[in-house]
Amino acid sequence: MARKIIIDTDPGQDDAVAILLALASPELQVLGLTAVAGNVPLPLTELNARKIVELAGRPDIPVFAGCDRPLSRALVTAEHVHGKSGLDGIELPDPAVPLQPQHAVDFIIDTLRREAAGTVTLVPVGPLTNIAEAFRRAPDIIARVQQIVLMGGAYFEVGNITPAAEFNIYVDPEAAAEVFAAGAPLVVMPLDATHEALTSRGWIEAMRALPGRCGPAIASWTDFFERFDKDKYGSQGAPLHDPCTIAWVLRPDLFQGRQINVEIETEGRHTTGMTVADWWRVTDRPANALFIRHLDRDGLFDLLTERLARLP
Repeated sequence: MARKIIIDTDPGQDDAVAILLALASPELQVLGLTAVAGNVPLPLTELNARKIVELAGRPDIPVFAGCDRPLSRALVTAEHVHGKSGLDGIELPDPAVPLQPQHAVDFIIDTLRREAAGTVTLVPVGPLTNIAEAFRRAPDIIARVQQIVLMGGAYFEVGNITPAAEFNIYVDPEAAAEVFAAGAPLVVMPLDATHEALTSRGWIEAMRALPGRCGPAIASWTDFFERFDKDKYGSQGAPLHDPCTIAWVLRPDLFQGRQINVEIETEGRHTTGMTVADWWRVTDRPANALFIRHLDRDGLFDLLTERLARLP
């Protein structure tokens, strides 16, 4: 029986690859995509989400627009990484896939109430605003969540938007603090792990050589995405952050981590958005997350290659 997931997303080239990986995996039933403001403003993230499902030949996947700003802060975006559209690298046509009229937060609440308790996994790969807002409006759904598998935060690698903070958490630290404190089972995919998921020129060219439209689109997105990380880190490729969440749902054996306490800094002068990860268990705060530290890079890219090759 396929595992039911909702992908909460702010596409983003790496978000796009995560979505395509999920849609190419029969073990997963994608109940919907919920868009949030993050990498770019909400009108672009919901548009990009609809472009991605249309590219994948999956117009049956509903897309919902959610929160257009953080809970209590001004929106910070990342066009310097993802381009003006958020999905620069290849021009995709305006999609025929419609935007659903229901608000994304209401969709999350209704779905978790409708489906059997413990059968829906939330996969947020952007700021956690939609998830926090859903938990605020309907705290009864928290106990019904099977798991939250999110991309965000860092410990050893520290920040990529400030010296202390990773982008997704930094954009809405209050939302992150509420989600981390909610009590739902958490798997955290931080920069510590995702920076091991580096693309290679050979893999990108293998994507470009795939028949159909998805492989060349992935290659074009990755070409664009790579330039920022190569300049910033001096690396040979770019980390595919968000696909690591879907890969964990499919193949947790590819990842190593430990159950620890993670708190979110919301008031620090220089550390707002920091994930204060008690990796060495030096406090008596109870563990609230499986915090991933390492991944099998070759195994991850073998999985990506095999699955993405199935797409049209």
